Amino acid sequence: MAARCVAARCVRPSAAASLANLPRRSALFAAAMGLGASRSPSPRALAAAAQAAEDDPVASILLDPKFPESWPYGADAFARYDEAPDGSFYTEPRFVTHIDDRAIEALSDYYAASFPPVAEKPALLDLCSSWISHYPKDYNPSNLDSVVGLGMNEDELQRNGALTSFVVKDLNEDPVLPFDDNSFDVVTNAVSVDYLTRPLEVFREMHRVLKPGGTAIMSFSNRCFPTKAIAVWTQTGDPDHIWIVGSYFHYAGGFEKPQAKEITKRAGMLQRGGDPMYVVFARKQLS
Repeated sequence: MAARCVAARCVRPSAAASLANLPRRSALFAAAMGLGASRSPSPRALAAAAQAAEDDPVASILLDPKFPESWPYGADAFARYDEAPDGSFYTEPRFVTHIDDRAIEALSDYYAASFPPVAEKPALLDLCSSWISHYPKDYNPSNLDSVVGLGMNEDELQRNGALTSFVVKDLNEDPVLPFDDNSFDVVTNAVSVDYLTRPLEVFREMHRVLKPGGTAIMSFSNRCFPTKAIAVWTQTGDPDHIWIVGSYFHYAGGFEKPQAKEITKRAGMLQRGGDPMYVVFARKQLS
């Protein structure tokens, strides 16, 4: 299992300069409350923002994210402690899960509620795929014609029983997706968005291969391989990560407004809580 992604661990010191334009956690919530405006927000706006934050503090981060006019990240934001080729890192298969069982359950439940019905035979693309995609059991080659995985290790992808086909490709080396325009109803990326060094290009490619009205779902926890995660990720916390992924959708263009949701399985009477789990998602605009 991947280690917990601890802020400021395994990051080049120079990367801090690239974070100057990125709102920190306090600024994020200030923006959600309308406190970054040049004039004071009205009592009604404050009350509405406060209620939204209380109802779902994660979703509120992207209600009014106040993204800058232009791409706010410098090249150092995507530096990594280990800059060796990713192909070398992923040469050996890792038949392990990178989040705990409760987090896997949470993600599978979310997919079940979010994917088009199996009867509609949706075409699915799992980016940064591995030996398991966490898809609901009904979404498999017996019921669907196109469940494609794109990942880094052939042995892992061959083991993935959810896939009808797969492609071995390093998106940090070449972010172009080898698929036709308007090919997929859903694109997923599970706990790997933090490794993308060219996210803007990848998100534009996701938009290209999605069908109009199709959905891209990015999920993540607080675990990662810290030497391979990008600097802007390891130097920030979970609320910032939601803002960061939302900004990728925003600057890629062609998506409806991104939304966020926490799907963590909380502790119950007889069950412990799972790793924190979040999704940031957006639909491709119809026109």
